[in-house]
This record gives sequence, C-alpha cells and structure tokens, in this order.
Amino acid sequence: MTLFGDNEAIHMTTLARQVFDVTGAGDTVIAALAIAWLGGFTLPEACVFGNVAAGVVVGKVGCVPCTRSELLDYIHVLTE
Repeated sequence: MTLFGDNEAIHMTTLARQVFDVTGAGDTVIAALAIAWLGGFTLPEACVFGNVAAGVVVGKVGCVPCTRSELLDYIHVLTE
C-alpha cells in the first residue's frame, strides 16, 4: 500500500503471514481504514490498521470478515 501526501509517498509492505485468498482484501482495507480514521487515527495510522485487517482476511479462504478478536490477536502478534 502507498499513501501519497504533499511531496512524499509512504510505502507500506504487506503484514500478511500467509496468503490463501485475496478475495475481499481491498474491501477490508477500505472498511478498516475508514473506521480507524473516523475513530481518530492519523491517516498513516489508519492505513496501517487497514493493512493489518487485510493481513488477517487473506489468511482465510473465500470472502470472509475480519473479526474484532482476530484483529486484536494479530496486532498483539505483530507487536511482540
């Protein structure tokens, strides 16, 4: 993912541990990013949050949601 700003671009690599199916990953990024940004995250922080959520759903088969508990568990794993 790349976030473009005034005279800069912030590149973010995937945070997925394993990829089985990318169906719904883009929708997940947008939904999680919007929730985070509206919840008070900065735009770069919201992008990371969306990237984390997408990392959860690509580890599943089919178009499936990222639950709150899965997201929190994955954030915990990433910050250890």
